Amino acid sequence: MLYRRFGRTELQMPVFSCGGMRYQYKWQDVEPSDVPADNQANLEATIRHAVELGINHIETARGYGTSEMQLGKVLPKLRREQLIVQTKVSPTADAKQFRQTFEKSLGYLQLDYVDLLGLHGINNSEILDYSIRPGGCLDVARQLQAEGKVRFVGFSTHGATDAIIDVINTNEFDYVNLHWYYINQWNWQAIAAATDHDMGVFIISPSNKGGLLYNPPQKLVDLCAPLSPMVFNNLFCLSHSQVHTLSIGAAKPQDFDEHLKTLELLDRASEILPPILARLEEEAIATLGEDWVKTWQTNLPKWQETPGEVNIRVILWLWNLANAYDLVDYAKMRYNLLGNGSHWFPGNKADKLDELDLYPCLIHSPHADKIPQFLAKAHQMLAGEEVKRLSKS
Repeated sequence: MLYRRFGRTELQMPVFSCGGMRYQYKWQDVEPSDVPADNQANLEATIRHAVELGINHIETARGYGTSEMQLGKVLPKLRREQLIVQTKVSPTADAKQFRQTFEKSLGYLQLDYVDLLGLHGINNSEILDYSIRPGGCLDVARQLQAEGKVRFVGFSTHGATDAIIDVINTNEFDYVNLHWYYINQWNWQAIAAATDHDMGVFIISPSNKGGLLYNPPQKLVDLCAPLSPMVFNNLFCLSHSQVHTLSIGAAKPQDFDEHLKTLELLDRASEILPPILARLEEEAIATLGEDWVKTWQTNLPKWQETPGEVNIRVILWLWNLANAYDLVDYAKMRYNLLGNGSHWFPGNKADKLDELDLYPCLIHSPHADKIPQFLAKAHQMLAGEEVKRLSKS
């Protein structure tokens, strides 16, 4: 395993982390006796294999159902000083409730302390206020640090880039968990800001949210050859030294195998990546047109500024991915979260275009005449049953 300094925490972080949201039994709490023995055995085997590989960062959250409780049956059997354990708790208006939730997490994990506590989902200004106002959740986190129950405090986010940068610039957090990978590089400025503040940078779910890369379309497989799309994406992310660790949401011990192929390639990333990157860009241009590929995002309105709160940028992005790389299943999954993902995936689908006049908000876009029809085509291609966030399913 390779390790990187995790910003100001000075922790030696493995470049792959064991994310805890795919191996658990349920997305809701259950009685410990309700967890099937085979599910618990699989989780323990996954954790033990991760640690054997040097993947000693175990990451979970209170919002991941039985994950913490099941980890609590495993982690006390391992050498605590060799582990980096992270859990995450969502900020609330009532800071006392935040503390109670954290204490529940710590009890489930059966640990005396966690190395990393993330304020989970600082996605907008309201949740930031819950966190940093006097007497808020961050003050509770500081108390927990003083009590020896938390070593370092960070935050996770699915928010817009400017909102993430606002949180980073408070300089109150030691690390950030955010989204950034080949198909979605919008948050690079946030990573740069985190680097300026010497924060650890953890990439959330690059193989799942980065394109369902464990089941890639053949077109993407061909474009990424000789690497698998998963290894390509890992190498793309880790070729940037500002990125410290990528989450692997392992569901079974074997799920680490493909990722490990990345490690021996890192020293040659500057040689391996350019031909693949060129092919991907050429295919996007061949499919969508050079002018569109290079300017489609220009002067698009934010979803809050759009009639019907249609999330134009996200819909066009998914439309591009579905057409250029055959990432249709991924695009459908993400598209059908719109209108149903709250602040984790905000804005609405393009299902009511007949009732909306989008032209005034598109007046500064070079593609104002095309975008409404592209939105309609995107809806026709991607619409299906509504998708709930995993923690709500």
